[in-house]
Amino acid sequence: MNDEIHEIPSTTPHLRTELARQLQELVPEAITDGKVDVTKLTELLADDVADSSERFGLFWPGKKRALRAAQEPTTATLRPMKDQSKDWDTTKNVFIEGDNLEVLKILQKHYHGKIKMIYIDPPYNTGKDFVYPDNYKEGLETYLEWTKQVNEEGKKVSTNNESEGRYHSNWLNMMYPRLKLARNLLTDDGVIFISIDDSEYDNLKKLLSEVFGESNVIATLIWKNKKGGGNDAKHVAVEHEYVLMVSRASSKLPKLFVAHSDEYLQRYKESDEFGRYFWDTFKRKSGKQYYPIEAPDGTVLEFDEHGNRLSWLRSQDRFKSDLESGDARFVQIGSRWSVQFKQREPEGKKPRSILVDEGTTSTGSAEVLDLFTKNVFDNPKPRTLICHLASIVTHGDDLILDFFAGSGTTAHAVMALNAQDGGRRRHIQVQLPEPTPVGSVARVAGFPTIASVARTRIDLAGDRIKDELKGDVNNQGETLDVGYRTFTLVDTNFSKWRATSEIDSTRLEQHLLELRESADGVATPDSLLYELLLKQGYSLTEESREVVIAGLTVHAVGGGLLLAYLDEHTKPSLDQLRAVVDEEPARLVILEDAFHGDDELKTNLAQLCKSKGVELWTA
Repeated sequence: MNDEIHEIPSTTPHLRTELARQLQELVPEAITDGKVDVTKLTELLADDVADSSERFGLFWPGKKRALRAAQEPTTATLRPMKDQSKDWDTTKNVFIEGDNLEVLKILQKHYHGKIKMIYIDPPYNTGKDFVYPDNYKEGLETYLEWTKQVNEEGKKVSTNNESEGRYHSNWLNMMYPRLKLARNLLTDDGVIFISIDDSEYDNLKKLLSEVFGESNVIATLIWKNKKGGGNDAKHVAVEHEYVLMVSRASSKLPKLFVAHSDEYLQRYKESDEFGRYFWDTFKRKSGKQYYPIEAPDGTVLEFDEHGNRLSWLRSQDRFKSDLESGDARFVQIGSRWSVQFKQREPEGKKPRSILVDEGTTSTGSAEVLDLFTKNVFDNPKPRTLICHLASIVTHGDDLILDFFAGSGTTAHAVMALNAQDGGRRRHIQVQLPEPTPVGSVARVAGFPTIASVARTRIDLAGDRIKDELKGDVNNQGETLDVGYRTFTLVDTNFSKWRATSEIDSTRLEQHLLELRESADGVATPDSLLYELLLKQGYSLTEESREVVIAGLTVHAVGGGLLLAYLDEHTKPSLDQLRAVVDEEPARLVILEDAFHGDDELKTNLAQLCKSKGVELWTA
């Protein structure tokens, strides 16, 4: 019977175990008794193994622990907050309140390899911002106080000062596991952009080379973030920051373009449809095509007026095809014949490394002030900067993630860009519910956390964009999605899965015996549903609805492909379960305690599912 019943995992994937599994597929001879034989692996790699005593790399105190933090699974989950959401039933966007390290682990199951672009604006480690330790054991409601980031009044009490002695190490220990997990989420042609200043630029670039591979560090973009340098600089007036651009795999990255201006495109439309001559007199090193062409009067075109042999820009077969289709034509200039090629609408221009017209810090502050009428957030990035980056690498319904969401600039930018170019891009925002400072403009205005500022900004910006469109349909006929589903990070809703490392091994058995119900008594059916969906690899924007089948209330997900019975207090009858199975979902999920210890009922349900080809999962 066990082969016919699948048990939903209690935690996110264990990345170290997953890595070992992949190694076993690649080099099975390096696996002995289920463990990696490092000596054998070293022998197989031979000359490709670095000398451990002399090797190049970035090293700092705590690096091994930081790596373990990324690999360690978590029982944490995301609880839906419909009352803090907008357009829950229709939106494809997500806003998550919580520690981004835990959230990145939770996202691994479904979103692995699905995110086209990540933008983050992490703490710059200037000594004024804090870098918190990674030690998630208790529920999110006590997380901030437990890690000593804030005191009882909600005031920040932990900053990363140089006097601590491990100034750069603390910052690297925060960034390393997050970047490791973020890389897994990118598509093969995905890109991550990271804003930074001089404080940690050198370390960040080395870290990215290690996590992504040196060949995948595409460029350092220099963003002019101020109109002037200001007088507060110590020696030099600094008026720039950096945006590091890194790809998952540079070999998979397509050509990148920035759209031409409307003025440029208008000039193109007004110009002659035929453009440049169809030869290359500079004899380019690549793409040389040498062959004679006969003009309409029999003249053979083989040399230019200087006696240089012509290098045509198309193969001979392609040239003949272009002549037949009208994409190429002969022209006579004086006594000489030449060939012209029909112009095609320009794709765009190559992105530049210097960003001088993409807004400034002042612009970002003005955008927030314009929406809120108050300065509720310090130094936000301008929407135009994120719009520019997203326009280079995304289109259509690509997914964009920001796990240091701050005031919500990235979400604002995605909505604005979709309104501008007709895209259907989706976004995921992750923000720690960091308290706003006591007495700050934000706190006085009624925003207790930065996450509440971000959600309100998304609301206000979405309404503003729809007002400008005079509706919710853009100029390409696409309905603009300005909504979002809100989730908050919590520990698992299932009591039996809370046996974590904080419980002493001698008490573990007693702890399990004391558990009487699998689900937390305060957990709502929606909370249970989304935890089970996440741990089975479903997205956070799956459509679900309650349906009644033979008197049982079940959740139908994905148009009924998955049915879930989540009432552990009401034992279903075999006839009721038979009616549910007769709906022939691809997968049926039921709480273990719904059987009330009736193994015969459980066995009969397994047989029913097997007869109908339905996967049976329990939790």
